[in-house]
Amino acid sequence: MWTSERNRNLPVQEAAAELGTVTLGGDPAGVSLGGERRWLNVYSPGGYGWRPTAGDKVLVLKAGAEGESPCILGTVQEEDGENPLKSGEVRLKGGESALFLGQDRLELTGEVYLNGQPLRGAIEEIVRSLLR
Repeated sequence: MWTSERNRNLPVQEAAAELGTVTLGGDPAGVSLGGERRWLNVYSPGGYGWRPTAGDKVLVLKAGAEGESPCILGTVQEEDGENPLKSGEVRLKGGESALFLGQDRLELTGEVYLNGQPLRGAIEEIVRSLLR
């Protein structure tokens, strides 16, 4: 009986998710998954906005009954050799700016703005109003 099943073409089960490389950044994006897939929506937690850039390694979920609706769920975390994260710490990076929430401190890197004004200018304005 096993010889009769051996010749049967069994359907190939495609993985429900796989890693890909972004070829066209933005939302929707293009991703190479062996072949290029375009118009993939990007999903992230509520209140958080992110757009992948070309070259990012991303996790693609193949949603739908037959994987016909792939979408991007996130990017592979790159290890920072100089400052590895400890449990409970968070780092958000965008270009040359970063926000780090550590066990005992908050760090901001880059130009800081408060209500659309550079922080230095906002502080100067507060000091002037106090000295009047």
